[in-house]
Amino acid sequence: MSNHTQIDQIAERVERLLLRHAELQRTNALLASQVEALTQERDMLKSRLTAARARVDALLEKLPEAIAAHAKTP
Repeated sequence: MSNHTQIDQIAERVERLLLRHAELQRTNALLASQVEALTQERDMLKSRLTAARARVDALLEKLPEAIAAHAKTP
């Protein structure tokens, strides 16, 4: 009977481990999905930042011209 109890305990532990494994797989899939979404968001924000920097640089290049033109007018 003791042998049967040990087998039952082992079977119960195996079942708990299988449930935990399935839970961890679901959690991992969710986290991987979140990482993918955040990676896409980061890439989009980096692209917007690059575009904004280009616009600021273009405005800065025009700035000396605008100041010079303004200074020439009486």
